[in-house]
Amino acid sequence: MAKRLDGTARALRDDAHHDAPHVTEAHPPSARRAPLTAVDGDRSMPMALDRLIHERVRLAIVSSLAVHDTLSFNELKALLETSDGNVSVHARKLEEAGYITCTKGFEGRIPRTEYRLAPAGRLALEQYLSHMEALIRRVGGA
Repeated sequence: MAKRLDGTARALRDDAHHDAPHVTEAHPPSARRAPLTAVDGDRSMPMALDRLIHERVRLAIVSSLAVHDTLSFNELKALLETSDGNVSVHARKLEEAGYITCTKGFEGRIPRTEYRLAPAGRLALEQYLSHMEALIRRVGGA
């Protein structure tokens, strides 16, 4: 429960606040940098990254599917050396975005889930890689 201040305590608190030394800012407001934002046409700004595939596991899934026509759930799990839950959650996000397709079926009595890179996913990966290359050139001064 909050403690109520009586008149004397409130006056002491207010006096202490007013007696505090004034701290000036290192940079006046006019000299501060504007917040970083992506500049139209400038894909080298970090904020323009596709955050959906920038996450490590999702990038690994999309990259793996870019070099393999299809991969099963178990193949992806083994390739990425991650858990069932990680593959499932991240693949679902990519599927919801239209970056990958998921086909479920059976091999005999064993369920089989296969993933394939969708055209939107291939385009997103190409744009992501172009963006990263531009960032590297910009940071490297090339």
